[in-house]
Order: sequence, then C-alpha cells, then structure tokens
Amino acid sequence: MQAIEVTDFGDNSVVEVTERERPDPGPGQLRVDVRAAGINFADIMQRRGHYQRGPEPPYVAGMEVAGVVDAVGEGADGEVGDRVMGFADGGAFAEYALASAGGLLDAPEGMSFAEAAGVPVQFLTAHNCLFEWGGLEEGERVLVHAAAGGVGTAAVQLASNAGSEVFGTASTQEKLDLAADLGCDHPVNYTETDFAERVEDITDGEGLDLVLDGVGGETSSRSLEALREFGRIVCYGAASGRPGQLDTGELLFNNYTVYGYHLGRGMVKAPGRVLEAVGPLNEGFAGGDLEVVVGHEFALEDAAEALQFIEDRNSSGKVVLKP
Repeated sequence: MQAIEVTDFGDNSVVEVTERERPDPGPGQLRVDVRAAGINFADIMQRRGHYQRGPEPPYVAGMEVAGVVDAVGEGADGEVGDRVMGFADGGAFAEYALASAGGLLDAPEGMSFAEAAGVPVQFLTAHNCLFEWGGLEEGERVLVHAAAGGVGTAAVQLASNAGSEVFGTASTQEKLDLAADLGCDHPVNYTETDFAERVEDITDGEGLDLVLDGVGGETSSRSLEALREFGRIVCYGAASGRPGQLDTGELLFNNYTVYGYHLGRGMVKAPGRVLEAVGPLNEGFAGGDLEVVVGHEFALEDAAEALQFIEDRNSSGKVVLKP
C-alpha cells in the first residue's frame, strides 16, 4: 500500500511517499480502508519534532481518518463495511490504517468521507473547548482565534448557534468573510488591527467571557487583556511554534480561569467527558445547523505539498488527503 513516511525531523523535505505492507489489525483494532485523512497542525508539529510525546522517525504520519472498515481484530467492536471516522493508531496518511475500535465513531449519514475526516479533531476540539471545558453560555462573548481554520470554522458555528456574541481573528479578507458567513459577529484582521484593542472598543471596555487559543506565543498574553474579570481562556495548541506565557499576577488579580485542553490525552484519561460532544454534534449535522468546511483536498502522494500549504497560511477550513 502507499503511505506517507516522515524519515527524520525537519521541514517537508523529510516527507516521502513509500510502499508498505498492508497492516493486520491486532486485538481490539479495526483496519480502515482510508477514503480521506485529515491534516492537523499537530502533524506539522510532530514532523518538526516539537510535539510532546510525538512519534520518533521514521513513522507513517497522520492521526485522523475516515473510511470503511475492511478487517476486524479479535474482540474489536465493529463490522466489515462500517462507515467510520476517528483517530488512527498512527499512520492515517496511507491507503489502509489501523485504529482502536474505541477511537472510531460512525460517520454521519449523507456526509462525504472528506467531510467526515474534518469532524473528529476539529469538531470535538471546538465543542469541548467551548462547552465541556469552557462552559460557554448563551449571551456570553467568545473570541475564536484562527476563525477560518479547521477548529475555528467549527467553533464559530457552534458558538453562534448557542446564542453567543462571536469574535474571530483571521489574516485575510477572504478568511474574514468565511468566518462571517459561518456566524462570526465581529471578524478582526489581526495583521492590521490589535484584536485586544478592537475587543475593548466593541465591548465598551467590558471584555470577553471566553477565549479559545490554539496559537500560543504573544497571542495568549494579549488574549488575557481582552478578557473581562472572571473570564476564561482555553489553551489547546501553539500554532505559532511557541507556548503562551501567562502573567500569573494578571490571573490572580482579575480572577481569570485558564484551562488546558489536549484531545488525545482527553480521549485516554477522560473519554466520557470528551465524547459528551458527540450527541449534540450529530444533532447539528443531521439538522443542517453544522457543516464541515472542506477548504482543500490533496492527493495522498501530495502530502508534502499539502503540509506546506498549511504552513504558508494559505488554507481555510479543513485540509484533507485522499488516497
């Protein structure tokens, strides 16, 4: 089978197309005939060697998969022919991938495999950060960074549907327009405007109730300045390449609450809490209130190009690979 291998830590020159034997599922595993694989910034961080507890090269890349079960391991809950989406046990960027049965969900009826590949990471992360972790309530103000990205497009829809006033940052007018179409009330171009100052102006100095921060770096500290007293921030990534540095004096003086969120660890340590989102998400997809924004599709063999496309900040919505 064709697979995408990371041969060493580095830039996209270490991403290669290889041929491997089709893997056999072990106990509790299912083998998925991959129809689409989702690309996440975590894949880039792993390739750079900056991902805590990430795989060591050489490894087959990819963690998010959608496809059809074609083999069932001993004791695994699943049947050949099931349409699934979820988390591979590594190696999603391939024609076939193994996954623990507990890490897979039924793909919603009527949803394409490309769309299904955009659900597990993006929508679970967005829903969890907003509600299960962030405690968002109707009428509250929330800021979504990278509002036109995979998690961002999901979070904007979910927050808007919940009756919140939604702020979102993005870098181009096209991305700002996409966020607005999905329900963002106040799109902010962070390359031209200081988002914290813009929030202060729009809210007459009252600030935000909740911030979703997957950027890290200086964005994290600036996000605190945009919060009202007793506001909350959920930190779920460091797309800037640097973790955020938060002033503990600001935290205690303003009674801020900071939540850390990691989907993979959440699935291991508190799967029930993570999967509370599945029911509401399925209802949203079935009722047409939620859509997966698939911005770009690449052939599997063009994985290096797709990863560079994301790194160059050219992407919007979900980027997927298709074998």
